[in-house]
Amino acid sequence: MSVQHNHQGKLVLVVQDDADMRGFLRDVVQELGLQVAETIDGNGAIQQMMAVEPHVVLADLPLLEGEFEFVKTLRALYPSCPIILLAALGDDHTKADAVACGVQTLLIKPVGLATLNRAIIGVLDGEWEPHH
Repeated sequence: MSVQHNHQGKLVLVVQDDADMRGFLRDVVQELGLQVAETIDGNGAIQQMMAVEPHVVLADLPLLEGEFEFVKTLRALYPSCPIILLAALGDDHTKADAVACGVQTLLIKPVGLATLNRAIIGVLDGEWEPHH
């Protein structure tokens, strides 16, 4: 999947605590021709947001049921930055909670590479709907 020229130089903040998975997500973003910044947790994400002002946050963090504090904080500080959240578990209720807290889209793992690419580009294009 190629990136439209208007996305060149756009920055995705990857938030992932596992180094191997973080590296995989970094590679996915870079293969789309996008810039990437990385951090390992929600606190680091807030600090990175202030430093680099990403166009999209791609977060893969363990969520306890009903807890989206990281998302709520991020949304309060940066209301216009789209958030793509990857989660190991989730149902329609979890998706509804995520969207209500400000997640652009919640993807339940395992997520195919094509779906992840479409989500990132779709968010940048303003076309990705939260229910995917």
